[in-house]
Amino acid sequence: MSLLVLGINHKTATVALRERVAFGPDIAPKALQELMHTRGVEEAVIVSTCNRTELYCCLDQRGESDAVRHWLQHFHHLDEDELTSCLYQHQGEEAVRHLMRVACGLDSLVLGEPQILGQIKQAYNQSHQVGSLKGILERLFQKSFSVAKRVRTETEIGASAVSVAFAAVSLAKRIFSDLGRTKVLLVGAGETVELVARHLKEQSVSRIMVANRTLERAQNLAREFEAEVMTLEQIPDYLPQADIVISSTASPLPIIGKGMVERAIKARRHKPILLVDIAVPRDIEPEVDELSDAYLYTVDDLQGIIEQNLEARKRAAGQAERIILEERDQFMGWFRSLKSVDLIRDYRTQANAVREQELGRALQALAQGEDPAKTMGELARRLTNKLIHTPTQALSQAGKDGDQEILAVLAQSLGLGQR
Repeated sequence: MSLLVLGINHKTATVALRERVAFGPDIAPKALQELMHTRGVEEAVIVSTCNRTELYCCLDQRGESDAVRHWLQHFHHLDEDELTSCLYQHQGEEAVRHLMRVACGLDSLVLGEPQILGQIKQAYNQSHQVGSLKGILERLFQKSFSVAKRVRTETEIGASAVSVAFAAVSLAKRIFSDLGRTKVLLVGAGETVELVARHLKEQSVSRIMVANRTLERAQNLAREFEAEVMTLEQIPDYLPQADIVISSTASPLPIIGKGMVERAIKARRHKPILLVDIAVPRDIEPEVDELSDAYLYTVDDLQGIIEQNLEARKRAAGQAERIILEERDQFMGWFRSLKSVDLIRDYRTQANAVREQELGRALQALAQGEDPAKTMGELARRLTNKLIHTPTQALSQAGKDGDQEILAVLAQSLGLGQR
């Protein structure tokens, strides 16, 4: 048996090619079934995301990487040169290490991102449903899940914010130790604000308000996060209620001015307010930062946090790599032991066959009236000769070749020189 990974990702292929090589949920089961019929493929898992498509295969002695590559090319009707130039492959222990690195987010576009682990688990479950997992890949993927958990537990790979949305919420957590008691006003309803809302929901903030130019988009967001909605014109009325304001719109001019914030602070009886402006051009007038009870941060401030956190993740990635090498070696020890299990089984089968053959001959001799002592002596002699024949030949050949290493291995295996 051998392990193979064949794939493309954001480092090797364009978005256009990744789209063509992707396996959507509607075609993945059929693809797995077809892949399992490829010569030499014993087990298979297909991991397909927006940034990568990878085939994980366990091959028998007939299996070859070229056969798997040809299947992928044929399935997606791809030009051979176009695919081959972007394709990478890993075998054996490098295949094991690669899966573990992917599961831990070390091979992702955003270092340490956790979403990939969920996507790998989905691929694993899909393979289970199709029946393309048996023993080796199942154990490898389970091992990778435990490695990812260990890396998250023992390192800071996922602790630092490396997206603007996450950084904005992390900043709020620094200033308000308990976000569960805060009220948040989100200005805008685009993708970034949606991500901010998702992170805030995970922090169990007490209240989320969403202000947007069009109410329809804000209402879609509000339904998912149980938020209140308002128009941009209503912001002055609700601003005094907000402990945190996070704004990201496409407005060419500021939406929140110094005077608006000053009035809100007075209404709040000078209770501090945090404003995070992640829009370009800015949504909040920079003069707001002049107010004593207003704390204004811009996208540039967040970028500094992100860069610091990326460095922290890189340091954590070094720790993660060491964990992965340790876990890879453990898995490979188990994988290599499978070969010895087969050899032991075959050796026992062979020895039992010799025993049964000679025992049958001895019983037949006894039934014909042969002397029992003579028969038992003949049984012992013939059984011994047959069992030591092959090892004796190996010892003799190693002696002729002067191969001291083989002689030492045979001596240890046969228990020679051990008193």
